[in-house]
Amino acid sequence: MKATSQPLLEQRVLDFTRQHHLLSANEKLVVAVSGGADSVCLLHILVGLKEELKVKLHLAHLNHQLRDTDSEADADYVSDLARKFGIPATIERRDVKGYQKQRRLSLEEAAREVRYRFLTEVAGATGAERVAVGHTRDDHIETILMHLIRGAGTRGMRGLQPYTEWPSKTGGLVVIRPLLGVSHQDTEDYCRRHRLAPRLDASNLSLSPLRNRIRQQLLPLLQSYNPGIAEALLRTGRIAGDDIDFLDKETAQLWNKIARQEGEAIILDKPKFDRLPSTLKRYLLRASAEKLLGSAKDIEMRHIEEMMAALGKPAGKRLSLPGGLIFATGYDQYQLTTDMTSLSPFPKLEGEAQLNIPGQTRLPGWRIEATIIKPSVVKGKPEGALAPSEIITPLPLIKGKGTQGIGLIKNDFTAHFDLAKTGDKLTVRPRRRGDRFHPLGLPQPKKLGEFMIDAKIPQAWRQHIPIVCSPEQVVWVVGWRLDDRVKVSQKTKQVLCLKFEQG
Repeated sequence: MKATSQPLLEQRVLDFTRQHHLLSANEKLVVAVSGGADSVCLLHILVGLKEELKVKLHLAHLNHQLRDTDSEADADYVSDLARKFGIPATIERRDVKGYQKQRRLSLEEAAREVRYRFLTEVAGATGAERVAVGHTRDDHIETILMHLIRGAGTRGMRGLQPYTEWPSKTGGLVVIRPLLGVSHQDTEDYCRRHRLAPRLDASNLSLSPLRNRIRQQLLPLLQSYNPGIAEALLRTGRIAGDDIDFLDKETAQLWNKIARQEGEAIILDKPKFDRLPSTLKRYLLRASAEKLLGSAKDIEMRHIEEMMAALGKPAGKRLSLPGGLIFATGYDQYQLTTDMTSLSPFPKLEGEAQLNIPGQTRLPGWRIEATIIKPSVVKGKPEGALAPSEIITPLPLIKGKGTQGIGLIKNDFTAHFDLAKTGDKLTVRPRRRGDRFHPLGLPQPKKLGEFMIDAKIPQAWRQHIPIVCSPEQVVWVVGWRLDDRVKVSQKTKQVLCLKFEQG
């Protein structure tokens, strides 16, 4: 054997583990072992270091049922290792192909999701907070290239990390990679020296998976152009990691100034957001998606760029994104949500309901009181049913011919009408296609949809706003404007007062 100036592999792994604070004393650690050289090397080294690291090990192996008898032989081999080293083990099998068909994923994606779900379960059952996997420097380089090919952006160029969190519905799983500083050749040499005889996965020779094509075809080609390509990619990954750490801190500092979460929605202050550099915009968008989904692993750079392209679009622009996310542009804000209805302050209206006049009407989320009073009771009140200034910029009242009514509104959700003009057969419903009305103070009728746009009513609210109608016409867009034709005038004999309250 040739002499080497490098420290023993065990020492390199120990130094790497301590440098990156991968383990704490008296911790339980699940070790994922496939049976290949990398994971077998990892297990053997951790067994040798467990006293020094003060950790308790638990072995986990998943039979993916993808290689028939070879898969069974892998499981038997790992089981023998567990007995040989005296380590408790969880060895199970899962139907990866069935999961792939159900979720419509690639086989690689399905295997990864099933594997990490299994590891999360094992960690939970054993009380471990971390799982060690056998990824090496080679996997790190291949991941950088794979992300570059897929257009993952700067974050993808960082590649694999010594310490990451795998999100799950039952809580995050910490994944550590103690072998990330060593090569696959190092692990094979180690196994050979210690006569461990790891299993060979013949599927690694297939050119079907992208990672295998990168390993067997692309990397050798790149090395013919630049023999130092591996170090160049590792250097790129380190630089990208430093940039990402800085931008993540900047994003965290900006968050409370620009973003807020309301239920299943993230609201971004449009004027402040638009003034940011493009890089920080991208990071805030990604951080928003991550907060809503728990992970942004399905949000690719192309999705971020689609949102970036929508920033300059008119209010009402919507994008559908992975994970059921919707990105929408508003008048003074951007919205990212899994439920557009969550952005409306009004309860959802279903169907059409008759109002009790006089009397009280209860609807889901609304209590409506109708009373009939004398004109003198409302004399001197301000005209018009305008929106609260904190919600939208109110439309100006137009003083002039035909608008000298005597007290048409008490507040935005209480309005007064000429009962003779509305009648007592009023209903309340959501808006309908083709609705028109004559907004108080305007010279002519208008489509309801156009009025809502002019009033800058957010699109997510529009189907929730109660519309009060007579058999002939719309008489009130609740909270905004009543119809000019039903206003109280000097000739009004009886005034209908409608009051909407949420509850």
